Amino acid sequence: MTRTSGTQDGPLTLSSAGLPDWLAPILRVAETVEPTQLSRFLPPENGSGRQSAVLILFGEGERGPELLLMERAGSLRSHPGQPSFPGGALDPEDGDPQGDGPLRAALREAREETGLDPAGVRLFGVLPRLYIPVSRFVVTPVLGWWREPSPVGVVDPNETARVFTVPVADLTDPANRATAVHPSGHTGPAFLVESALVWGFTAGVIDRLLHYAGWERPWDRGKQVPLDWRA
Repeated sequence: MTRTSGTQDGPLTLSSAGLPDWLAPILRVAETVEPTQLSRFLPPENGSGRQSAVLILFGEGERGPELLLMERAGSLRSHPGQPSFPGGALDPEDGDPQGDGPLRAALREAREETGLDPAGVRLFGVLPRLYIPVSRFVVTPVLGWWREPSPVGVVDPNETARVFTVPVADLTDPANRATAVHPSGHTGPAFLVESALVWGFTAGVIDRLLHYAGWERPWDRGKQVPLDWRA
């Protein structure tokens, strides 16, 4: 990949320049993975759904590679209280949803929700668009390398309950993995990390990234965690 990153005022593009070697498997996933390998929920063929983006931001912390996550405020109408990637719906000023709009939206939402300085982020890939049926969001997962970490935290308590990072080593630890069981009967991967239960869309994407990057370790899929009926 030879494209270079632009500024937020100019075109935003993708660059793999300067990525640490440990991110090479994630870059390879971005370049090769098929939509159906990530989820059975894909955007409607009729083009309906609300265009949105999330930032999957990898950094390097005291315990090695880590991911930035946040916990949504419990008062939100959409996915209240859930740990998630920073992100949200595209605004008109983000630009073309088929162009760099999702890149701009991912960085803008991350700044608004966590206080992240986008100048320290290198965007290096995007995953295929996925769909969240319950909220009708068509989501573009945008991959970033936190090359110059900046302080992060809750910006608006009405939007975000907390902001935290999770070591990839904890996400791959079999002791922290389980299968979440929704009252509807739906099941999916879950992670018990940083005093949080990560499940749903976010856990599904993390699970597939770990799998296709070759980072997944065998874990007990029979270990179940029931979800509250409000989930």
